[in-house]
Amino acid sequence: MLGILNNAYKEMRKKGGRERKLSVLDMLVITLGYYHDYRTMENLGFDYGVHKQRISEAVEWVEQTLIKDGTFSLPSKRELIKENSSVSIAIIDVTECETERPKYKQKDSYSGKKNGTP
Repeated sequence: MLGILNNAYKEMRKKGGRERKLSVLDMLVITLGYYHDYRTMENLGFDYGVHKQRISEAVEWVEQTLIKDGTFSLPSKRELIKENSSVSIAIIDVTECETERPKYKQKDSYSGKKNGTP
């Protein structure tokens, strides 16, 4: 990944423009950390001393560069549907569910009515 990104960065720098605050390695580590740890961009920006917009731009650039290269692309849907395909599919539910908890010191038999109402 780093080699692909370094080559793309060199090509981009040939066109001119200002040098980025983050190195290519930093951008790759930020992107991988962003997806692995689910950290916020503000938190990552604090660690690297840049604004969250720079983190967002770095993640987007790394994504687009790796997608254009195609080395890390997944097989097409047609490949997955073929009977003799060696690709295994696993479905995992990772959605988050809110837990509703009673209010602190709430009565067990709270009817929902306010005192003093008919």
